[in-house]
Amino acid sequence: MGNTNNEEYYNVSDIFGENVFNDEVMRERLPKKTYQRLKETIRLGAQLDIETADVIAHEMKEWAIEKGATHYSHWFQPLNGITAEKHDSFISAPMSNGKVLMTFSGKELIKGEPDASSFPSGGLRVTFEARGYTTWDCTSPAFVRQDAAGATLCIPTAFCTFTGEALDQKTPLLRSMEALNEQGLRFLRLFGNTTAKRVIPCVGAEQEYFLIDKEMYKARKDLVYTGRTLFGAMPPKGQELEDHYFGAIKERVAAYMRDVNKELWKLGVTAKTQHNEVAPAQHELAPIYEEANVAVDHNQLTMETLKKVANRHNMYCLLNEKPFAGVNGSGKHNNWSVVTDDGVNLFDPGKTVHENKQFLLMLCAVLSAVDKHAELLRESAADIGNDNRLGAAEAPPAIISVYLGAQLSDVLDQLIESGTATHSIKREKMDTGVNVLPDFKKDAMDRNRTSPFAFTGNKFEFRMVGSRDSVGEANIVLNTILAESLADICDYVEASDNKDQAILEITKKLATDHERIVFNGNGYSAEWVQEAERRGLPNIPSMVEAIPALTSEDSVELFERFNVFSKTELESRSEIEYEFYAKRINIEARTMVDIARKQIIPSVMAYTTKLAQSINQVKSATDKANVSTQESILVDVSDNLSVVKEKLDILEGMIPKASDIIETKRRAEFYHDEIIPAMNELRTPVDKLEMLVDKNEWPMPSYGDLLFGL
Repeated sequence: MGNTNNEEYYNVSDIFGENVFNDEVMRERLPKKTYQRLKETIRLGAQLDIETADVIAHEMKEWAIEKGATHYSHWFQPLNGITAEKHDSFISAPMSNGKVLMTFSGKELIKGEPDASSFPSGGLRVTFEARGYTTWDCTSPAFVRQDAAGATLCIPTAFCTFTGEALDQKTPLLRSMEALNEQGLRFLRLFGNTTAKRVIPCVGAEQEYFLIDKEMYKARKDLVYTGRTLFGAMPPKGQELEDHYFGAIKERVAAYMRDVNKELWKLGVTAKTQHNEVAPAQHELAPIYEEANVAVDHNQLTMETLKKVANRHNMYCLLNEKPFAGVNGSGKHNNWSVVTDDGVNLFDPGKTVHENKQFLLMLCAVLSAVDKHAELLRESAADIGNDNRLGAAEAPPAIISVYLGAQLSDVLDQLIESGTATHSIKREKMDTGVNVLPDFKKDAMDRNRTSPFAFTGNKFEFRMVGSRDSVGEANIVLNTILAESLADICDYVEASDNKDQAILEITKKLATDHERIVFNGNGYSAEWVQEAERRGLPNIPSMVEAIPALTSEDSVELFERFNVFSKTELESRSEIEYEFYAKRINIEARTMVDIARKQIIPSVMAYTTKLAQSINQVKSATDKANVSTQESILVDVSDNLSVVKEKLDILEGMIPKASDIIETKRRAEFYHDEIIPAMNELRTPVDKLEMLVDKNEWPMPSYGDLLFGL
């Protein structure tokens, strides 16, 4: 193919995974015995001896150097929502000839030692106790990242304290996967499956984001400091015409997406789908399913890549859940399924749903898990940005429910009624009424975009997770609550003398007990809020109200039963989330004060001065001049400016009060109950002023500039 635009052409299959120390590379470079030991560790959880690690480390180093790497890094995910890394070169002691050796040992591969006191720990570490460890997660492949700093070998790792408590998302995620594997195998044995050796949660994390011009981003202090706009009047056009969703992608954005894809493909990330989302300047990227821990790593890489590549294109990528008031926010749909190593998807209904007893019991296990732990699942998606997004006619409400669709709901009704299902709704043929268009079979169920937890054919889509959050926490909860549900099922069936009868009994019981969690209607409606309350389903609108679920008696018992979290670890995470909430709102409040006092008020005063001078000049020119319109505008502007000053003083006076509160939970609650309402009251008159003041006098780019500026 000719290249007429001087663009680089490449074959995706040639570059995919070229910067990943993946199975193909390991098979090629490692001695057969070493390779087999590593695969046993990955597949069965066997211990990896130091001699084997030394061989792997040497070959990994040689491969990385061939890719241009000079440094290696233990790449981990602390509890600050982003990734962390410390770079060490491969250089060892200098030789007598003035040269240096490039070495990398098994010990260096397996263990690192970052400063644990400088990362969020919720009291698990204090400043004078700094030691923490990173340890190699061999189930997630190492990779070479190439950027302005050169090439760096990145080794995915877990991060824990000196005393072994988890300080990251990876450690509990791996624990939850082990718990689900153990209970999943027990469940399969009930149905005679003796070939499966592993049960694996798989995840596909869709990623939504906004792109804006970088120069405009830099002109907005609120975006720079907080990631979202704290002021801003809606432009004449927003998303009303629904002309952005799936619309033609602008060339500047398409060029960006092309570079993002290439970077991700080289890192082995299966970026597949890209399109415009509903809001102006909003887009989405979706990958193919992967094992949960790899998917979590790859989503972190995706977010990093989206931001890094945007900078090269003179754009800025916004991952905040609600960067603009009045238009759709961004989420991260967590598509979750459970599969076996012998190729069975446990969420696949099969062709005859009503006959698939294994699937029906698994379905009821999920309903039980979600119903029993709805508050915990809601907490797993708790985020400050999500407080502004959930339930805002664009995202699921803050009420957990499960969408099953007509086919599965009908089967569930049969189970509740008689304890067995005798039929299921058949797939119908789609008739478009146009002869030239081919007929095809419709899916057995429609989709419900308002449901927070929807069955979509062979997976569940958890749509609550925020766009900038790690999907780790949500999958830790999903894996663990399902493990508990399966364990309880197995305990019941294994204790019975009649296994088949026990399976029928427990299936009916779970369907009956947890029917209330199923809702196929409009989750955005006010009627659903009332109906959910009648059913006894929790409605938790804010992060502050969600956090207590982490340390509830049920949650502690759940996580300790399956060795996913200790009570101490849960308490530390609760403390971290309260502290994070308070700090983020404090930054937002102080940013509002800074912008209002240093930019808004001076600009509006300058405008009113010019307007007053203009009025006086017209009056001086003629005594009969009608300046009532100008005077009316001046009064409106001055009145709103007076309100801004009043609300600004109130907000500024409240911030120190929050800082004086010692207990973290109470401080977070004060920010939620007092500071946020004060921030909203300050925003209202400022946004009114933006519509009154000359655009050339307004001190920052408008929503229209930001949303339609590319």
